[in-house]
Amino acid sequence: MSNIVAIVGRPNVGKSTLFNRLTESRQAIVKEISGVTRDRLYGRGEWNGIEFSVIDTGGYVHGSDDIFEGEIRKQVEIAIQEATVIIFVVDVMTGIVDLDETVVKILRKTKKPIFIVANKVDNTERVGLSSEFYSFGIGDVYDISATNGSGTGDLLDDLVKHFDINDKTVNEKDDLPRFAIVGKPNVGKSSLVNALTGEERNIVTDISGTTRDSIDTRYKAFGFDFMLVDTAGIRKKAKVTEDIEYYSVLRSVRSIEDSDVCIFMIDATEGLQKQDLHIYYIIEKNSKGVVVLVNKWDLVEKDHTTMKQYEEKIREQLAPFNDVPILFTSTITKQRIHKTLETAMEVYENRTRKISTSELNEVMLDIIQATPPPAVKGKYIRIKYVQQLPTHSPAFAFFCNLPQYVGDSYKRFLENRLRERYNFTGIPLKIFFRKK
Repeated sequence: MSNIVAIVGRPNVGKSTLFNRLTESRQAIVKEISGVTRDRLYGRGEWNGIEFSVIDTGGYVHGSDDIFEGEIRKQVEIAIQEATVIIFVVDVMTGIVDLDETVVKILRKTKKPIFIVANKVDNTERVGLSSEFYSFGIGDVYDISATNGSGTGDLLDDLVKHFDINDKTVNEKDDLPRFAIVGKPNVGKSSLVNALTGEERNIVTDISGTTRDSIDTRYKAFGFDFMLVDTAGIRKKAKVTEDIEYYSVLRSVRSIEDSDVCIFMIDATEGLQKQDLHIYYIIEKNSKGVVVLVNKWDLVEKDHTTMKQYEEKIREQLAPFNDVPILFTSTITKQRIHKTLETAMEVYENRTRKISTSELNEVMLDIIQATPPPAVKGKYIRIKYVQQLPTHSPAFAFFCNLPQYVGDSYKRFLENRLRERYNFTGIPLKIFFRKK
């Protein structure tokens, strides 16, 4: 089993701050109100040469009618099942409260090692206040400050003793393709992850903005092996009122930047709107592969021509970069969701395609000779050589005598010829003209 640490506790005791401390990141959103973290959030930590995964969970709430708190409770229970070691975070300032006792009842059912972490021991006056937590009788108590890091070294020294030092599963994830699921709020991103994995991996409600952090899920089935990233919905800046959502949107944009392919979801009942195009342009600007998913297709009244007309309209709106696969799906009926994975993998292969310089010159120089660039101010442009650049996404350099005179229309002409000759569906191409 891989080395996994689950951080659990009632709301607002500092679980996400500790998560950021252990993973040496700012991956989890931290704010002094309860209920900020909702889904299970995964990160990676390392101590004394031993690597491990860390799961941040939402605050455990029992007996609440709130739709989110019921879902959060379920996510915490799943995290406890997955973990090798459990860190139970309590607040040294408030002492034991009823909700802590509720969490302890859950933890007593597991036989996994439990570390009680008394957080917010920020100064010497608070040392020793944690002794009451020994009354739980489920593990040793560690005084720490997640904010400034004091005490975390002793905690980690004892934590890693329970790990397999030969575990390599964390490293493998770095080499896997990353597919980010992006789109506006409430288009069905988390539902897609849950439908693909066959488990309630992410919290799903009808309320926009349910997902706040970007959540990684490893998908390994049917011959596929990749990381699936569920992101928070991206809305217009003017509509982002909470600063929590502001950080969620930043993380979504960062997930696009870190991904290989973006599964771009739109709502079939609303069509492609201005905010959808804004997200699409972020994907294109970052040169990421893209698969367009028109979700909630089961809710659209249709005949035999509806799909074709809808697709033509989308391509028209996405121009000039509209050489993208468009799929019509429903996460409720699971219509075409596995076709989504096949298509995303094809786009990933297109993004990593390399063409030899000799083949490029053989193909493209004949095309350029048949249709040379138009003369500008009596000056003739002569392209002598073509090369694919060693970048993560396909980019090509055309070497010529007067690169400054090559217009955008001729650049698009060359791009279209490249797309006709080679399969770059779903991939933005970059073309540069350089002085020979």
